[in-house]
Amino acid sequence: MLLYKEKLKFAYFKFSMETIKLHDKIFEPYIGKENIVRAVSKLAKEIETYAGDDELVFVVVLKGSFIFASDFSKAYNKNAVFEFYRLKSYEGTGSTGNVQVLVDIAPELIKGKKVIVLEDIVDTGNTLQKIIEELQKKQPAELKIATLFYKPEAYQKSYPIDFVGMEIPNDFIVGYGLDYDELGRNLPEIYRLKQRRSMIDFILFGPPGAGKGTQAKILKEKLGLTYIATGDMFRHHIKNETPLGKKAKVYIERGDLVPDEITIDMIKEIISDPEVKGIIFDGFPRTVRQAKFLDKLMAEKDLIIDALIALEVPEEILVKRLLERGKTSGRSDDNEETIKYRLKQYHDKTEPVKDYYKQQGKYYEVDGVGEIEEVNERLLNVISGIKLRERV
Repeated sequence: MLLYKEKLKFAYFKFSMETIKLHDKIFEPYIGKENIVRAVSKLAKEIETYAGDDELVFVVVLKGSFIFASDFSKAYNKNAVFEFYRLKSYEGTGSTGNVQVLVDIAPELIKGKKVIVLEDIVDTGNTLQKIIEELQKKQPAELKIATLFYKPEAYQKSYPIDFVGMEIPNDFIVGYGLDYDELGRNLPEIYRLKQRRSMIDFILFGPPGAGKGTQAKILKEKLGLTYIATGDMFRHHIKNETPLGKKAKVYIERGDLVPDEITIDMIKEIISDPEVKGIIFDGFPRTVRQAKFLDKLMAEKDLIIDALIALEVPEEILVKRLLERGKTSGRSDDNEETIKYRLKQYHDKTEPVKDYYKQQGKYYEVDGVGEIEEVNERLLNVISGIKLRERV
């Protein structure tokens, strides 16, 4: 039975830090200083209540718990003895399951005493099991477990965890004493291992009338992707009167193009969402300059454009499609003169984007002529063959 009165439930705590690289892996901000201090203070108060008038022996598990134990000792306002225990179970980002005692505690320091193990983190419980087995041999009067971070999804043992600072999901974390192959212990906040996208981030490309919008919406539903169409994005921001929407509205009402900087800031909000599995870009980038902007933005988020997939359709078919669309769309620009001008603009300004991504080895071509489902199957076949590219 848990002794603590109130568990601090996990939440995604943002703080103003950037991602970091330790050895070969990228870690993202996760839990800030204020939330750590709050969890440590809560643990100290709960254990003070448990201790009553008794002097406790705290067993600090090294190396990871040394920062936590230091802050806990300053927050704990009763007499206590601190002893230090060192084991080894982790290599890289996973537990080996083979727990070795490196620094032991003399039995007379434990026998007949009320003992609390101070752990920085409890996940599988393999290390904890070894600690409990060794300490029980030393015959404590009572033996309790306190941990700053607890991963209930990962815990595999039956021993009760008596005091918990904070429950967190089963993510690999570093900072505040926790490490990845010895790096990261000195970070004052907690970072978690940044997960790669489960799907690719790609640009669906092609001239007006190629069917990008239709195909993107189908792919979005089939694959669970996030769909970024600049027109939809502008309308959303303008309708909701966001600061970016108000800026964009001024240019749109004048008939001018929305500056790249505003568009990029809108896209930045979307790609920063940790729930996004993968993105389809439709209608952006339209120029090589925009493509460079986008690559820079993705790199800032430790992401990358995996592919540009171009729908190739002969021009005479494009014109025919757009004229047919004009009969029902009510769009004033779906007339032959405007269509030919738009296609010329595409060839002059937008088509060079293909060469930009060809040079990066990211260009894929799909025949855009045929029934909607037929073209969609071609796209799915290409997408399934594209491997996620390594992030920075």
